[in-house]
Amino acid sequence: MSWTRRRFLWGAAGVTAGFFGLRHLLSGPSPGVSSRYGRLVPEPTGTFLLPPGFSCTVFSKAGETMDDGFLVPGAHDGMATFPGPDGRTILVRNHELQAKDARTGPFGRKNELLARIDPKKLYDFGRGETPALGGTTTLVYDTNSRKLERHFLSLAGTLRNCAGGPTPWGTWISCEETVQTAFGRFEKDHGYAFEVPASPEIALADPVPLKAMGRFNHEAAAVDPGTYDIYLTEDREDGLLYRFVAAKPGEPARGGRLQALKVRDKPSLYTANRGRTRIAPGEPLAVEWIDLDEVDAPWDDLRSRGFARGAAAFARGEGIWTGKDGIYFCATEGGERRKGQVWRLVPDAARLELFVEPNDATILENCDNITVAPWGDLFLCEDGPGWQNVVAVTPKGDLYLFAQNALNTGELAGACFSPDGTTLFVNLQRPGLTAAIRGPWQPS
Repeated sequence: MSWTRRRFLWGAAGVTAGFFGLRHLLSGPSPGVSSRYGRLVPEPTGTFLLPPGFSCTVFSKAGETMDDGFLVPGAHDGMATFPGPDGRTILVRNHELQAKDARTGPFGRKNELLARIDPKKLYDFGRGETPALGGTTTLVYDTNSRKLERHFLSLAGTLRNCAGGPTPWGTWISCEETVQTAFGRFEKDHGYAFEVPASPEIALADPVPLKAMGRFNHEAAAVDPGTYDIYLTEDREDGLLYRFVAAKPGEPARGGRLQALKVRDKPSLYTANRGRTRIAPGEPLAVEWIDLDEVDAPWDDLRSRGFARGAAAFARGEGIWTGKDGIYFCATEGGERRKGQVWRLVPDAARLELFVEPNDATILENCDNITVAPWGDLFLCEDGPGWQNVVAVTPKGDLYLFAQNALNTGELAGACFSPDGTTLFVNLQRPGLTAAIRGPWQPS
């Protein structure tokens, strides 16, 4: 394994790395292994291969009628949990849909339910004919009874809501992964972040774009709980890592400053480890922040202007999540073989380090969404070719296989733990469903 100080943990069942490496060549998913939990086996719903003792509940499938009368949109993506009343879990979930995706949108195949919604609650009404169909849904789930109690549309009229992030003040920041301009069927520019209250009450959020947080190919967001600064990833081959410093912490709608990360002694560093400059895992990099201007970027040049001024670029920044010892984020195509990297930023120390870069598809392939377990392990959702896994990383940097999508080869997304720590929620983007996984967790 080149360029890694990490080890992949294998089980003691006599299964070799070579066997596991066949996973993308087989006609169907093959049980893998995990030294932490044991050999993966099918669970009754047929959705996942899971370790022994773990089980899965599936709910809120695309096309089902929700409690507000709209349909569960498809393309389930990023998600987070929040504590709800009486021990319930509130989930706010993104849907990465475009205007042309009416067959899996919330308003029906011909948008026949569109008349039920106040046009003011749609960010882009599409001239009343082809509204933008992305947005969010909110779910109320009881982890004790393992039942969904309520789900409803909570943000409407946005485009390609890929990921986002939870805030300490009880909202979800939903990010548009597009730079679509107002043209033709579109009434407004897109490429913004929006804030959605994590409320159990059926209601649509006011679709107010957080324009001071920049217009670019947004992916995900994470908040520093000490400062309330918001860190943002950009899903581009040369994307930047941004920091938004709100004028009033906890109220991003009031505006603020958008900055880009710079490696202090290596201006305009491309971090993919595919050129002359190589970064070793664990190598500390001192960082600083560059103030950006013209953040609305009508020409989609925010990243190129930032890079020209010394900002570091990452190979498709995607999932980002706040842990106890820093903020972790994925560069989905980072590394010499484009199989993905995980980075750790320690804001208080102004330090960045490459945490994981296996360069081996049998270990980790194109990590996308990320979450941090209550005990500190990272859980990574793969979005690459072939069968998709949930791969975990311990605080020491050891990797282990936790779960595999047994239903199809579609993207896994939205991994997050319930506030009580009992349940891991994961989305299957195709055909569009949410799964709740429980079992005998073994904290590191």
